[in-house]
Amino acid sequence: MKEFGPAALWKALRFRDRAIVSVLAVVFIGALLFWVGAGYIAATREMPASGGRYVEGIVGQPRYVNPVLSSANAADDDLVSVIYSGLTGYDGDGRIVNRLAEKIDVSDDGMTYVVTVRDGATWHDGEPVTAQDVAFTIDAIKDPAYRSPIRQKWQGVDVEVRDPRTVAFLLKKAYFGFPEHLTVGILPKHIWDTVSPERFALADANLSPVGSGPYRFLDFQKDPEGNILSYELRSFPGYVGGEPYIGKLAFSFYPDEETMIASYNRKEIMGMSPLSSEQGRSFIGKKGVTVHGFHLPRVFSVFFNPVKSVPLAYAEVRQALSMATDRETLVRDALAGHGVAASSPFLSFMEGNPSFTSVSYDIDGADRVLEEKGWKKGSDGIRKKGEDRLAFDLRVPDWPELRLTADLLVAQWRKVGADVTVKVMPLPELNRDIIRPREYEALLYGEEMGVNPDFYSFWHSSEKNDPGLNLAMFDDTDADDTLLKLREESDPAKRDELLGSFLSLLSQKNPAVFLYSPDVFYVMSDGVKGWDIRSANNSSSRFSGIGRWYIDTKRVWNK
Repeated sequence: MKEFGPAALWKALRFRDRAIVSVLAVVFIGALLFWVGAGYIAATREMPASGGRYVEGIVGQPRYVNPVLSSANAADDDLVSVIYSGLTGYDGDGRIVNRLAEKIDVSDDGMTYVVTVRDGATWHDGEPVTAQDVAFTIDAIKDPAYRSPIRQKWQGVDVEVRDPRTVAFLLKKAYFGFPEHLTVGILPKHIWDTVSPERFALADANLSPVGSGPYRFLDFQKDPEGNILSYELRSFPGYVGGEPYIGKLAFSFYPDEETMIASYNRKEIMGMSPLSSEQGRSFIGKKGVTVHGFHLPRVFSVFFNPVKSVPLAYAEVRQALSMATDRETLVRDALAGHGVAASSPFLSFMEGNPSFTSVSYDIDGADRVLEEKGWKKGSDGIRKKGEDRLAFDLRVPDWPELRLTADLLVAQWRKVGADVTVKVMPLPELNRDIIRPREYEALLYGEEMGVNPDFYSFWHSSEKNDPGLNLAMFDDTDADDTLLKLREESDPAKRDELLGSFLSLLSQKNPAVFLYSPDVFYVMSDGVKGWDIRSANNSSSRFSGIGRWYIDTKRVWNK
């Protein structure tokens, strides 16, 4: 009896024919799978999915994961930024946005801010966030017994609880930058109100915090010497901005940048806190690495101290040194092009559009200024005016790019007859022994001013002495008056006019030579997506959009 059907047909085929049919079948099935897959890809799109674990390395040790105390330590500030929330926060451009605040009403005179706390905002332990929590936090900051490093910011501000969700801030003077003060993280009163000021810095809650931010504390690990090795956090489903995609967030702590980088190269961590310019550049182009560059409102300058240096007390000397500074060369050679030249403390991404004059590079003009004012070159090429020799010391932090910058400045200023001696010191000693007591003739240093800058703390004459930040010891009545008006003015057009006047005055007086603003490098694995920061007010602001970061993905059908 004969067999019929596919099986009989297959048996009837010769070996070569069977091989051909098999190959054709495999090709057909492969093509079918390819087109099905291609159709699925075309009909769907990749979207972030919840899950994953991100580990970041940080140089330093956490001590006070507490917004009242954290600003003095970068490691604390980083943890605070993801565990706590303020009434306001920052977006990807460094602008102020609401966080715990549902709305903010400002009086016509700019002296009263009434804030409504978001309905449904909760702490990580489930308790509601209230106006009482806000008042407790600000009162603790203002109380000298708590030793908050940001206490000065809150002097002249009274806090008034009007109902469980409404708190009013009463200012003695209008201040345009007050919404930025509201970025400070809020403490839960029910956790802290039984802790006395004397025990505040020693409380367990400083290292096992309860906040209202996107991530909640889970655990930390210490070594036998008591150093904290790592922090483990989990996403908070009740966060007012929505639960983050990345479910597990961890931080590992290192004594220095080199140790942290070695750990990254061993794939023990997935990202690193912002690196020095030199180290950050070394990761550009490496496989599996994404190097994010973003702007900080930070300008490096040489601050002149005319109290300690006779030649720097002469206006023409300061003007000539500024004119003899080739800022583009500094950016190219000291920063390998990763930065922007700065002829003033105002940067292009800062808020405002002031019109002002600034000093430009003009080596011949610098020579003429000094010649016309009686500064004559001697046989050694150094200028003198009477008995005053154009020579001074330049104090520099011990950072590679700043040491190189100082060497370049020495060469540039030598061309106009200035003899500059560079003295490099480790930053802690420089701060303690030189900067705070103002024991320098000239100082190469960087200052961060905010995307919406308040130049008062950096240039008003009342800020000349520590803890003020007027490192040039600048004392000018017109500048003081303009800075006070700027603080109280909220109209953008009027602010631009005042800001332009102030910046032009700085350009005329030359209390400092403004140099550049370096790019900031944030290195992480290319498996982490969703980071979107262009400008930030400080290093910790890199976490402003952490809720949108993701590692895991899913595909969804196109609509």
